[in-house]
Amino acid sequence: MAKNTLTTAFYQTEKDLKHPIPIRAYKDRIFRMIFKEKRALLALYNAMNDTAYQDPEELVITTLENAIYLGMKNDVSFMICDRLFLYEHQSTKNPNMPLRNLLYVADLYSVLTKDMFLYGELPVAIPEPRFVVFYNGEQKMEERAILRLSDLYRPRTEHPYLELETLVLNINKGYNAELMEKCRELHDYSAFVALVREKRKNGMNLKHAVNEAIDECIHQDIMADFLRRNRAEVVKMSIYEYDEEKNYKMLQEQYWNMGHERGKSEGMAEGMAQGRTEGTNEGKTRAFIQLILSKMQKKYTPEQIADILELDPNFVKAVCQIAAPMSPNYDLDKIYETYHTMK
Repeated sequence: MAKNTLTTAFYQTEKDLKHPIPIRAYKDRIFRMIFKEKRALLALYNAMNDTAYQDPEELVITTLENAIYLGMKNDVSFMICDRLFLYEHQSTKNPNMPLRNLLYVADLYSVLTKDMFLYGELPVAIPEPRFVVFYNGEQKMEERAILRLSDLYRPRTEHPYLELETLVLNINKGYNAELMEKCRELHDYSAFVALVREKRKNGMNLKHAVNEAIDECIHQDIMADFLRRNRAEVVKMSIYEYDEEKNYKMLQEQYWNMGHERGKSEGMAEGMAQGRTEGTNEGKTRAFIQLILSKMQKKYTPEQIADILELDPNFVKAVCQIAAPMSPNYDLDKIYETYHTMK
């Protein structure tokens, strides 16, 4: 089948979407590694839309290879049937996805329309975007949810002039069974993640859990070819994703606890509001310092730590310089106070 009008017009943009200057190194993820292959991506699209396209070349990949917002780029975006689809995988809940999608699609539109005249009387044709997040975190979530950009507006408005909706689908084992049945790749990815988590809950070392899960999946013909081809990368990515999810959880808990305790100590509503704000800022800095110290104990360099945690290299370097003379008995309070006075 021939490509649709807009899809054809943008077909040559695939090579234009690779920006010449990368903003920051980006750690690939297993989900993206699977679905950046057009055959698997088309299978997921068909499952999502009850279609039966057979030719993977119907898809035009529009992922911006080096566009990163809030430390993370879109996993995969593509065009088909004159529509633009942006798929993202998340292992933590993120109510800010509509805003992130807005920033991303704005940049994407700027690339797609770079040769169009936007200041004339004739309207330009752009593809309608649709945003989907595939969630498989350990926090409980319903099968599907809609996140709206307007939910982030302060003050709230009943009829917002700008709206953007993001569909969130829970792809953990036992959820969205019909979708899983329609897309073997998504089902197998979910099964692999569930198997690793099960082994971790039984007390197994993460690396051993991933390797055993790979062996069992290959034996059961679950992503067998993919896992054989990419075993080393899958092990590395699984460890990175687990560490990243753990880091996010730690930060969230420390932000809340610090703000909550500071607010309580003030004793009044105004004091609590101010205390939460100040406490959250202090909590953020302390939480980041704690993460940096944990990486220093593992002998990572400041450059590696900044890359792994996606933090400002200057901040990481400053913390490392303060903490280095204390090794291995780091004093978090003293490091924070020293850094705070340097600012």
